[in-house]
Order: sequence, then C-alpha cells, then structure tokens
Amino acid sequence: MLQSLHIENIAVIKNIDIEFNKGFTVLTGETGAGKSIIIDSINLLLGGRISKDLIRTGEDTAMVSALFTDISESNITILSEMGLDANAEIMLQRNITTEGKSTTRLNGRVISASLQKEIGKLLINIHGQHDNQSLLQPSRHIFFLDSYADTSEIMKNYEIYYDMMTETNKKISELTRNEQEKARMIELLKYQISDIDSVKLKENEEDILTANRNKIQNYEKIMREVKLVYRALYKNEKGGSAFDFISRAVDALEQINNVVPEADVYIEKLNDYKYEIEDIAESVRDILSEDYDNPTEELNKIESRLEAIYKLKRKYGSSIPEILEFRKKAVAQLEDIELSDVKVLELNNNLKTQLENANKYAAQLTALRRETAKILETKIMSELAYLDMEKVQFVVEIKPEENHFTRLGVDNVEFIIATNPGEPLKPLSRIASGGELSRIMLALKSVFAKRENVETLIFDEIDTGISGKTSQKIGIKLKQTAKDCQIICVTHSAQIAATADSHLYISKSEIDGRVETAVTQLDFETRVNEVARIMGGINITENLLETVKEMLNQNKGD
Repeated sequence: MLQSLHIENIAVIKNIDIEFNKGFTVLTGETGAGKSIIIDSINLLLGGRISKDLIRTGEDTAMVSALFTDISESNITILSEMGLDANAEIMLQRNITTEGKSTTRLNGRVISASLQKEIGKLLINIHGQHDNQSLLQPSRHIFFLDSYADTSEIMKNYEIYYDMMTETNKKISELTRNEQEKARMIELLKYQISDIDSVKLKENEEDILTANRNKIQNYEKIMREVKLVYRALYKNEKGGSAFDFISRAVDALEQINNVVPEADVYIEKLNDYKYEIEDIAESVRDILSEDYDNPTEELNKIESRLEAIYKLKRKYGSSIPEILEFRKKAVAQLEDIELSDVKVLELNNNLKTQLENANKYAAQLTALRRETAKILETKIMSELAYLDMEKVQFVVEIKPEENHFTRLGVDNVEFIIATNPGEPLKPLSRIASGGELSRIMLALKSVFAKRENVETLIFDEIDTGISGKTSQKIGIKLKQTAKDCQIICVTHSAQIAATADSHLYISKSEIDGRVETAVTQLDFETRVNEVARIMGGINITENLLETVKEMLNQNKGD
C-alpha cells in the first residue's frame, strides 16, 4: 500500500507530505486546489512523461517520493525476479529538472525508466476520466478478458510458435522472390564474394603493413640511431663504448680484489651489466636485419596493398574482420538463394508443424477465454445491477478467425451491451454514457481486484455523470473493493466521500504572494463540514449538517 507521499515544487505544491491509511481514502477540495496535481505527481513516480510546466515557477528541480509498505509476497517475488532487492517496504523517488532530465531511485539505487514503469504497474493503478475511453476501444477488450482469465502460461507457449511462424514466413518470402530479382541477387553476391577474395585478406594484415610502412619511411633515421646506440653500448672503433668502459672497470677491480674483499661483489655485478648491455646492443642491431634493397619499391608495394584493403573497407566494413564477416554472410545468402527450392520445401514443412502447434495453443486460448467470459459476464452484470444498472445485458463476444494469427491468438474480443430490455446488443461506444462507462469500469475493477497484483487503485473523479443513490452505491462498492487492496479516490460526490474510511482535504492559500497547496487529514467534525460543503455549497444549514452526520455515522458500520 501507499503509506506516505512527499512532493516538492510541483505546480502549486511547494512542499507537502501526505500520509495514507489502509482501506478507502477520498481526496476532496475546491476546483484548482491541487487534487489533480497530486495524481499527476504519483503518475510521475510511476514513470509518467515529464512536462516542464509541472515544475513550480522559479524552481529548477522538483521531486516526488513515496513509501510503500505491506508489499504482497507475490509482488516481492516479481520484484526479485527483476533483479531488485525487494522486501515488504520500498521507497521510490524521482527527481526532475527544468531541462527535462530525471533520475529515479528504488531504495536509494538508481533504476532505468523502463524498470520504473514495470515496478509502477505492480504498486499503483490509476484510473481517470480518460481511462474510461479504453472501454470504447474493442482492441483493448481482449486485455481485460485475458487479465481475468490469466492466459499467461498458454500465451507463452503460443507466442513461441507465433514467433517461429513469423520468422519462417519471412524466410520463405525472401527465398521465393521472382526469378529476375533472384538472378540479380545471385550476380551481386558472386561479385561481392569475388571482389573480397581477389585481395586475399589476412587477419591483422593491415596493422602489420602500417607498421612496415612507418619503418621504411623512417628507415634512414632508424639506421642512424640504431648504429649510434650499438656503438655507444657495445662496439666502437675508438673504444669508447659502455661495454669497453665496464670491461676496464672490471680489470681494475680484479687488480685490487686481493686487498679489497668487496671487489668480487662489484666485479660480479659489472659482469652482469656487461652481458645485459651486450644483449641490448645485439637486439637493437637486429632492427636493421631486415635490409631493404629498394625501399621505394617496397613502400609502393605496401601502399598498393593498403589501397586495395581501403577500397574493400569502403564497400564491406570498417575493418578486415568486418569484411570477412560480410563475405561469410554473402556466401550463406548465396547458398540460400541457389538452393532456395530445397530450402523453401524444408521451411514449408517446418511451417506446417509450427502452424499445427500455434493452432493448438490458439484453440486453448479461445476455450479459456470463452469459459472465463461466461464467469465475467455474470459477475459484471451482478456488480452493475448493484450500481443501478440492473437491466443491463453485458456480453463478452469472442469471434475466432481461423488461421488469422496475431500475437494474441486468433480471437477478436469485444464487450457489447444492451442497457435497456428489448434493445439489441451493441458496442459500448454506441450505447454507454459517461456515467455508465464509469460504472462499467468500476464493475470491472471490482471483479478484477482479487486477481490483480496491484497494491493500490486510484480513481480520479469516477463520479462523473453520476449522482444521488448511484453515487452512494459507488462509494459502498469502492469501500468493499478496498478490502482487497488500498483504494484512493478523488471525488466531488458527497455520497462517495461519506463512505470512505479516511478523508483528505486539499486546499490552497496565498503565502508570501504565492499560492501553495496544503493537505489536511479530516477528523469527524471537519469532515462533516467538508461533506456538507460538497452537498450544499454556500448554504450550509443545521439540517444539512445533521444529515451529513447521519451519513457518516451510518457508513462507520459498513
């Protein structure tokens, strides 16, 4: 459940902390007080899009954080499978800037935007007025049905064969291109393979050629310096090398080693130096072992070879390994085309098996959906009857299209409805009003509450187009649903507000010339005044206050 919410610098909110309780909580307040801003802030926390306009004027950054407690075991398992160190209590925080940048942390650890959205789906589900529009889109109805039916296991198996069929059909399409196109591709691939083969590339050849080119270009300088090193270290016609001087030093020490005991140690060290210097000198001289009779001719050969490699790089890849990989793929593609008839036959055989398996799992999906649809229809009509739509006829229509595969199977699913007796069943978009859509959405959520893993459901003005007794029933239904998960509802309905377990009042005031939003947890007396304000507006009478008290006392026992 959402236990606490902290918001900084979001629109008219400067800095507020909101504590939420279990069960059913309502948020009320006058228009423009900031109720929608609180919902927008929660949306930001769940991975919603950033808008610069959301950041409070004059501020560079904004922040929303929330503490979630009593996380269900199933959701802890799901979070763990995401690679998160999850337990029954987590802290989610998002910082945003006026530059449009944001950072999200879970328990102090930075997480990606995609991970944030996945986590958000488990923690909170927000339903606003616009969410009812998803009921008007038949393409969305299959998701409602599958959510209740829990088709995940069958769907997983179906998707394996659906993906295999998609890939196989793609390969068949590539191989069965027209003969003219096939001939053109064969000619092109043969040319590309021959073009690469003509150069006879070798791994690391370019690096070796480049090093040899540098060596030849600097050959005179190398030869001069190498000779200087060799003479300085080892053999100098004038006898002035390091080797010669050390040899003299050794001779001198040998003359005194009978009277200077430590001379033997120095002699041994100097002899080691002599051998090391000799090795270095010989190794340096070996640099000149590759003598070029005609450096210019050798350099031209290297440049010509590098130019040939460069031309291939322009056409087939940025390096020799990439060129060779291109050749490998071209050979495979050529083989596929030249043996296309055989391969197409093989692929069609594979496709037949894949089609049989896809049909098998698609049929299982259809069967499960039809079975679930009957249960769902009964439960939703029962819920709608309670919400003053007792004459409604609600049907989940399932029409399979044989061999017309989509990622969701072969079924077309649509919710159809007749709101009055004797009327034909028609799509929701042609029948339902705004108030009816709100009740249908609530009925769906009431039925789904126990099936979904979502910890908290938020309804933003579900009372649109509804009043009186129906509003009270919606309030009661929200309170009943809150036994399975936390319910938070923004409302303008006194009847709904009166049924809640907790009541938060959103207000705004001017402080230092700026408007700021505040949130107050109402007790019984202040709640009486707020519900009376919603019901009576300016004219709040004693009779009205007594009526509200009676409403609140009556709902205490529900």
